[in-house]
Amino acid sequence: MDDLITIKYGLDQQDLAILKDIYQSVGWMKHDESIIEKVFNSSTHKVFVMEDLKIIGFARALSDGVFNAAIYDVVVHKDFQNKGIARIALEDLLNQLKHVSCIQLIATTGNDTFYEKFGFKRLKTGMAIYQNEDLANEYLE
Repeated sequence: MDDLITIKYGLDQQDLAILKDIYQSVGWMKHDESIIEKVFNSSTHKVFVMEDLKIIGFARALSDGVFNAAIYDVVVHKDFQNKGIARIALEDLLNQLKHVSCIQLIATTGNDTFYEKFGFKRLKTGMAIYQNEDLANEYLE
């Protein structure tokens, strides 16, 4: 990758359309700009990976800062996948959360092995309620 890769932590209003494009590039079509603004403003930890000053990937988490954190999104625009961008975002987010006792995440289908490379393991007692029937069918036993 010859272009300049940088990281930023703040979200600007003009970034919302770019984040929407990134989500939609991977098939997440229900993320409109108002939802994106809400989820990122509610997230305690976030990282935006940029190429030539344009966001191409990101990760976000919620945490109490001591005991628990949950990673919800590690997303890279489809045009920039398989170039180490998700690794950069996840490593930075994990560094931000290094003092938290337990870090959890739910991987999208087929991405388990990526997260295992960072030390994530399956939970013995993990449970969830999905209000969306399609997501429940995909992720619940």
